[in-house]
Amino acid sequence: MKLEASLKHFSPQGLAITDSSKSTSPDRITGTDIMAALGSTASKARFGLWAFLGKNGISAGDEQKAVQELARMAMDDAPKNVRKAAGTQFGNCMLILARFAFTEYSRSAASSSDCPRCKGKGLVDVQEQVVRYPGYIGADGEEKIAPWVELQTVKKQCQHCDGKGTLSARCRCKGIGRVLDRKATSEQVAPVFKECERCTGKGFASMPSTNVHKAILSLVPDLHVRTWTRNWKPFYDGLVQECRWGEGKAEIAFERATKF
Repeated sequence: MKLEASLKHFSPQGLAITDSSKSTSPDRITGTDIMAALGSTASKARFGLWAFLGKNGISAGDEQKAVQELARMAMDDAPKNVRKAAGTQFGNCMLILARFAFTEYSRSAASSSDCPRCKGKGLVDVQEQVVRYPGYIGADGEEKIAPWVELQTVKKQCQHCDGKGTLSARCRCKGIGRVLDRKATSEQVAPVFKECERCTGKGFASMPSTNVHKAILSLVPDLHVRTWTRNWKPFYDGLVQECRWGEGKAEIAFERATKF
C-alpha cells in the first residue's frame, strides 16, 4: 500500500457498507492497521514521515518537527565555507535554509502564495487625478465654473495577480508537465507531446533561489551573490533533495509494513 493512500484515514467519511471480499478488496486494511503501519514507519523513517505529513497539511506539528530536524541536519553537514561565511549567525541561517527548503519541497501545481505587490489584498494604491467637481457650463456654452481636479491616492486592481491576491505556482502547461510539440505534430499528423521546458516536467515553477539569498542577507549582509551561487545554493538544493529522499525512505518502510 502506498503512503499517499493513508491520507484518507486522517479525514474519515461515513460508514461504507460493501459486499466485496475482504481478501481482494483494497479496503481489507483497516484504520487500525494503517495507524500501526504509520507507527512502524515513524520508528524507521521518522524524518521522512514528518516531512510527508507536514507537506500534505495533516499536522502543523509534523511540519515544525520536519523543519527542526532538517535544520539540525543542515548544521551537522554544512560545508566549511558556509560555516565561515555565516559566522555567529550560523544557527539562524541554517534554520532559514531549512524553512525555505521545506517550502520548496512542499510546492506543487496546486500551491499558491500571496502576491508580493498587493500583499494578498488584490488592490494597490495608485496616485491619480480625481475630478472632485466636473465644473459648470452655462446655456450659452461658456464655462462658468472650472472643474476641480485633485491628486489623490486611489485603490486599483492589482495587475500582477489580476485582483486575486494570490499567485499560482502552476506552469503554463497547466500542471501536466508536458506540452504539445507543434513541429513533431505537423510531421506525424498526430498529437505529439514533449516535456515542458519551463518547468522541466514538474508542472509547477520552483521558488527563485534569490528569495532565499535575500533572507540570508538580513543576517549576513556581506554575502556576495557569487559566494551564494558557488557555496550556499548547492547546499540549499541538497536540503531540498534530503526531504525527497526522506519521503522515499518513509514510502518504502510503509509499503513493507502494509505488505500482508
